Amino acid sequence: MARGVRVGPETRWVDVSMPLFEGMVCWPGDPPFETRAVSSLSEGAGSNVSWLGLTTHSGTHVDAPYHVFPDGARVDEVDPSVFFGPACVLEVTAPGPALGPSDLGDAPLPARLLLKTANGMLAGRRQFEPGFVALSPEAAARLVDERVQLIGIDYISIAPEGEGCETVHRLLLEAGVLIVEGLDLRNARAGACEFVVLPLAVRHGDGAPCRAFIRMEAGDG
Repeated sequence: MARGVRVGPETRWVDVSMPLFEGMVCWPGDPPFETRAVSSLSEGAGSNVSWLGLTTHSGTHVDAPYHVFPDGARVDEVDPSVFFGPACVLEVTAPGPALGPSDLGDAPLPARLLLKTANGMLAGRRQFEPGFVALSPEAAARLVDERVQLIGIDYISIAPEGEGCETVHRLLLEAGVLIVEGLDLRNARAGACEFVVLPLAVRHGDGAPCRAFIRMEAGDG
């Protein structure tokens, strides 16, 4: 069931973020997400307070250019206007693991593109799946050529594991294409929507965990 919040009779905002929990999937070699109680009402404290341990690329997160370029823009330097606005959910049926330019369809690409792929079947799995669907360098180059401003995907990397991983990130981020990884688009219908992504304000961050939402017509999705 979609995690939606109804705002009025005609719209619904749907949370397309990945929940953070211990044991969740993370990129190989990254420290896992951790949480523990600092104080607890059940133990007589005056409040519940938790400690979190995570990387800037945990769960649903954004990649800033500084992720792969030593002089690239940090999270707090990215133009925030890219975080809000019209988007398109594109349902891609190609199996991957590396999507080619033609797998993105024949129509011109929108400024904000969210890829709903077979990765949805991996949602909730704790083990990293190396065969996830991602972009090839050629598909990334198409995004750059068509002046896409933001690309989102439904797994923890926009690029396949291996040799092409750094290439795809560098192609996109050098061109100023903001990357949103780890979306949960299982309850998002294909087509136009409004998109909001809210990264944590990590000063000088190479990336940041975030919440992400799409607005759909009531009764859809």
